[in-house]
Amino acid sequence: MPQSGRIAQCGRALACRGNGQPRRRKGANAATGRRKSPAAQGKSGFRGYGRNLKKSGSHLQSKPEKKYEIIRERSGEHSVEKMCRILEVSQSGYYRWLSCPRSKTDRENQKIYDVLKDSYNQNKGRVGLDKLLDDVRLRFPHCSRNRLYRIQRVHGLYSIRHRKFKATTNSKHNYPVAPNLLHQDFHVDAPNKVWVTDITYIRTDEGWLYLAAVKDLFDRQIVGFATGSRIDTDLCKRALNTAIRRYKPGPGLIHHSDQGVQYASLDYQKLLKRNHMIPSMSRKGTPYDNACAESFFSTIKLEMIYHEHYITREQAQSAIFEFIEIYYNRQRRNAAIGNIPPADLRRRFYQQLAA
Repeated sequence: MPQSGRIAQCGRALACRGNGQPRRRKGANAATGRRKSPAAQGKSGFRGYGRNLKKSGSHLQSKPEKKYEIIRERSGEHSVEKMCRILEVSQSGYYRWLSCPRSKTDRENQKIYDVLKDSYNQNKGRVGLDKLLDDVRLRFPHCSRNRLYRIQRVHGLYSIRHRKFKATTNSKHNYPVAPNLLHQDFHVDAPNKVWVTDITYIRTDEGWLYLAAVKDLFDRQIVGFATGSRIDTDLCKRALNTAIRRYKPGPGLIHHSDQGVQYASLDYQKLLKRNHMIPSMSRKGTPYDNACAESFFSTIKLEMIYHEHYITREQAQSAIFEFIEIYYNRQRRNAAIGNIPPADLRRRFYQQLAA
């Protein structure tokens, strides 16, 4: 086309836009010419949800099908029109996708997601991909880790964030200290052979609540625990007595703890001797000697305590009881024993003995 022809064509196009001014996009701000966000164009009550929904689909810019799945899941809660606008997909495209038959893989992925979501909710978002994968494989044995990760990523089912855990021990005393009999060998082949114990603390609005727990190294189960407002020998004795009444261990059980004053005290050592237990203590300044006991406190703090606020000690006590007796001992998969709950391992052990 000759140069004069191209100039004439441009002039006509500009004239159509109105005296040479660029056409303002629909929904744009009159002063700035910038397009308003979809959330700002909607009702104010929808504004916060719009931001969250757009964030849900932000990593799916090149995959409208994934955005369609989000819209379908939430269509009972919010307008399809608004969700399409926020996620920047067309309504016609969504309804066309909805009317098309889904592939076999898509249908199976949806079933896997249902199992994944149930496991995630049951664990209250505390566990990571590997433990969720074990739950999913009970229904879908051939589901790969990568496949589950893709499904997890699409739906944002990530574990709650952790923060660093710090344990402390008061070992400044003049009581005798028992030798370390474990030497960081935490493998045990039967229940009630080695128990480890430790103390931690939980903040409440009423003040500190202290938790003493006794753990069986065989199945990593918490066999006894006690809570109280004072960090003293009585607290530790109550936790141990609970474990003794429940499991009635035979003579020769190794009782391992740190060198804390509560465990080294004469009263506590008398309790061990009366029940024919052998005392063992970590070396001073070597926290790894009692790592198995401290790992439980790390778990309960990182997965529950750090994410909750307790007004009263009684409220914290109820949460601790539920976490230990319902979740940790019976539901939570433990990687140290093959990613099964502690109670399952103990039950299998006694079933094999009876067979």
